[in-house]
Amino acid sequence: MPADSYRCTKVSNATFWESFMKRAARQVWIGFGMMIGAGAVGTGAWAAALDEPSTAGIVAPPAPRNARDLGVGRYVADASGSDLAGKATSWRSGRGERLTVIALTSVTCPLCKKFAPSLARIEAAYANKGVKFVYVNVSGVDTAPEMQQQIKDQGFRGLYLDDADHALAAMLGAKTTTEVYVVDAANTLAYRGAVSDQYGVGFSHEAPRQRFLEDALNAALAGRAPAIAATSSPGCAIESPATTAGSAVVPAVTYTRDIARIVQNSCLECHRSGGVAPFALDTFESVSRRASMIRAVTQEGIMPPWFASPHGPGGGSDGQSPWVNDRSLSQAEKDTISAWIAAGKPRGDERDLPLSRTFASGEWTIPTPDAVYQIPEPIAVKAEGTMPYQHVLVPTRLTEDKWVRAMQIIPTDRSVVHHVLVFVMPEAAMTDPSVRRRAAIDESRGFYAAYVPGNDAVIYPEGMAKRLPKGSALMFQIHYTPSGKATTDQMKIGMAFADEPPRHIVRTAAVADRRLAIPPGAANHEETASVRLPADSKLLAFMPHMHVRGKAYRYEMKRPGEEDPTVVLDIPRYDFNWQLRYTLRAPIDAPAGTMLIGTAWYDNSAANPANPDPTKTVRWGPQTSDEMMLGYIEYHLVNEDPNHADELPAEGTPRRGLGGVLAGARPLSFDRLLTQFDGNKDGKIEKKEVPQNLHRGFDRLDRDGDGALTRDDFPRP
Repeated sequence: MPADSYRCTKVSNATFWESFMKRAARQVWIGFGMMIGAGAVGTGAWAAALDEPSTAGIVAPPAPRNARDLGVGRYVADASGSDLAGKATSWRSGRGERLTVIALTSVTCPLCKKFAPSLARIEAAYANKGVKFVYVNVSGVDTAPEMQQQIKDQGFRGLYLDDADHALAAMLGAKTTTEVYVVDAANTLAYRGAVSDQYGVGFSHEAPRQRFLEDALNAALAGRAPAIAATSSPGCAIESPATTAGSAVVPAVTYTRDIARIVQNSCLECHRSGGVAPFALDTFESVSRRASMIRAVTQEGIMPPWFASPHGPGGGSDGQSPWVNDRSLSQAEKDTISAWIAAGKPRGDERDLPLSRTFASGEWTIPTPDAVYQIPEPIAVKAEGTMPYQHVLVPTRLTEDKWVRAMQIIPTDRSVVHHVLVFVMPEAAMTDPSVRRRAAIDESRGFYAAYVPGNDAVIYPEGMAKRLPKGSALMFQIHYTPSGKATTDQMKIGMAFADEPPRHIVRTAAVADRRLAIPPGAANHEETASVRLPADSKLLAFMPHMHVRGKAYRYEMKRPGEEDPTVVLDIPRYDFNWQLRYTLRAPIDAPAGTMLIGTAWYDNSAANPANPDPTKTVRWGPQTSDEMMLGYIEYHLVNEDPNHADELPAEGTPRRGLGGVLAGARPLSFDRLLTQFDGNKDGKIEKKEVPQNLHRGFDRLDRDGDGALTRDDFPRP
């Protein structure tokens, strides 16, 4: 490629980085909690070329870079790591007759895991063509048994070296754990960059669209320069071991006094032994070895996973977040992390360490469950690509209604579970196809329980519970994301029951637009939906749900008599990979007639790296390649009698008729409907007082067609 072409490519990609970085930050991949990678900062022009912008090469999708700036065409020096017996070994002892692929790796980095099957497959495909692979583990913290297990699981054939002191990474000027290097027989670098564009921070494709490594090998074997000779390679940042031991000068920021507390408050919930993250951050060594990656993902807002705007209902007056589960870092905390790294990552005085944080021991973080329901057979999860949603029905065998005060969903392999929604259905759906069809999942009617990594349990406040009716079955809707190794999962849900009916029944509803249509290529398409509350309510929590084109979401409410709506939750950067539940510190009063408004924005353009197909009009559908516009709302009614709960359906159950949808009354009770819908208290229910999606049921009940329901419209008992 001519020099001028390199310059043009670089300029066009610079514009792309600016526009994409915010998008990349919202598209966090599941489990990336999870910044993994430890190692060395390279030296010379190779390393310097990857320093701009500081985080783009780590979190942005792979894209062409200036090959000459990255050392393509230059001599690759000798350097040694340790074989798994601890013996110093040169990478050249494993080189191939014609070409050598130096593939960086890590046992714990999620993207390394995803790319591992591809590396093993490419290695096998080119083994008879004079190509050998040398695997270099740049983690700095992976153990020899873990590396040996990786070799066994993936079937790696080539030389495997532990680069604990990062001599190899420094020689290569490596920045991330997923980089690969193609070196010819004369030790000249022919290609460096990503394996392919199949995986990245926040997205996975069924198959690669660009096979960078294979294309480079084919070109080099044919005596040609690759069309793309260098790319960025999103992965886990490689750390410099030279600065992990601390500094003799006591600086303003230390691990023991400052960083350990930030990590403890915002990271250890997941990043601990037994947590859902793939590694722990509970020691100085584990944090210092991952410091640059921690800085990258916290500065970009990728970690900790929290996407709500700091402005919200009740926020600011007392300095507290309006959200009880707010995980976000303040700018001061982010600056502290950067200052610590700039100072050389000093350890500090051990006496300054915070008290150890304790977590619930054992399998359950909720009170000991009274009932556990598990899917009957393990589900096979493949190693690569994507999987459609799985649906599994599990009977409860309950002979009486139960009040659920706490729930927790536990997969047997958390690493492959993206999210789960659980719905309630009649037990007859287990054996009767016609019942199953009538009770088909309708996400727009709410759900019963949910799971995302780091948010697998809910314990309702004292006096609140959800109802689980007798004779019901649980439908698990499961989204699996292959992680690079074939596995199985047999998840379960545990429920703790209350001894008596609660004061308030927790319910879940949704603002939904099932008629959405997102035009091809639209980068900022807007969809809006609303619902009117028929009775006095208190709002407890929110959980927006879109798919991979989802860009932003906003909840607003407009009480009766108000001219303008008020923003109650603004998510300027929606992330499909984290289906978060935003729980209010104090419930919001919503009187009858309050309008709840949801607005969603979508990016269906080619600039969205997670977009399956920017050329098609996207409509409502259950798969990731489809879209949804859902704004789930958790609430309870101010005035209701849980002692009559036998007349009410559980959340997530199919509902029939106007009364069934809103009050669940069987038979229909005019008095009950009047209590919930008569907003102006005039003794009748006008059509305008009923949500639009229930107008068909209203018309069926309005016998005289006068646009109002009165006692005369209901048959006498």
